[in-house]
Amino acid sequence: MTDRVAILGGGTGGTVLANGLADRLAAEIDGGDVEVTLINDGPDHVYKPVWLYVPFGQREPADGRRPLRELVDSRIDLVVDRVTGIDTDAKELALRDAGAPLSYDYLVVATGSTLAPDEVPGLAEGGHDYYSESGALALRDDLLSMTEGHLVVSVVGTPHMCPAAPLEFAFMADDWFRERGLREDVEVTYTYPINRVHGNPHIAEWAEPIMTERDIGVETFFNADSVDPDAKTVASMEGTEIDYDVLAAIPPHRGVDVVADADLGDRGWVDVDKHTLEAERAENVYAIGDAATTGVPKAGSVAHYQAGVVGRRLASEVRGRPATATYDGKTLCFIETGMDAASFVEFDYENPPSPAPPSEKLHWSKLAYNESYWLTARGLL
Repeated sequence: MTDRVAILGGGTGGTVLANGLADRLAAEIDGGDVEVTLINDGPDHVYKPVWLYVPFGQREPADGRRPLRELVDSRIDLVVDRVTGIDTDAKELALRDAGAPLSYDYLVVATGSTLAPDEVPGLAEGGHDYYSESGALALRDDLLSMTEGHLVVSVVGTPHMCPAAPLEFAFMADDWFRERGLREDVEVTYTYPINRVHGNPHIAEWAEPIMTERDIGVETFFNADSVDPDAKTVASMEGTEIDYDVLAAIPPHRGVDVVADADLGDRGWVDVDKHTLEAERAENVYAIGDAATTGVPKAGSVAHYQAGVVGRRLASEVRGRPATATYDGKTLCFIETGMDAASFVEFDYENPPSPAPPSEKLHWSKLAYNESYWLTARGLL
């Protein structure tokens, strides 16, 4: 009997997993004992970290896009379609365009995050994000026309993709305006919804002195409740109101509706065992990356490491062996601290982050990784 593995989502986690299984299970796939299908709702793979650089004119959106078929091993069946239903009892996926459901024996949910700006009145009209292609392009237009005024970088929703990105954007904007001789005329303010500038206390402790040194204003305990696009104000539920000329906002995030409808977890995320990545509400279902509620950041490195764990577990399972691979919470991240310097952190469930001193070397290391990412997606790194 053929074991059928379905991977839902062709982002970092899904693509790395698919290529990993093609390598690990090459003999079984070639022999017809295993089928691996990757389902994505579009033909392209998008590397979202590129969008951070678009507002500053350092990258174009096309730099972060490749045809998924070019990245995925030929042993993998690629289905470009939207999954409209997950039946974990029947082990079937309903597809928008296909006439028949797709059956599976093992399902891996790698559906990532979606933006939900409409959850905050006025946010979609009054601010721009750099977590989407359209938002990054609109923000680029705003920044290029800004010669004076108030830039507000507001973390509206948590958790969100790439938790360090709001800090990076604030640091890069500060440096970018300085390089153009405009910083004295542009006020920069950063808001965060709890009583520090980042969810992780170790990263917050590292970042706050840098913000003070660079005269980046900070408003903590600022839970954005509404935005007035006409008055150009953002108000918090704590009663604070901030005027802005440009609002770079990190909107609320959620998972996808089809996951929520399948009752695999809240807000479209999948409740999982944080070590095995097995879904808690369904059998033979895993989740990786942003879609999995493990308590670690929603970051590409997390999806990459988790894909390796699930790949090893699935290979064991289809071979009739106990699955022993586990995820230890490993996360790594480069943090841009300006236009030509960056820091680096690496941590896991047991060891907290300790950011490295910013340096030009680390900045170029991050840019080099961005360029080599396509090898990572192909499973070559």
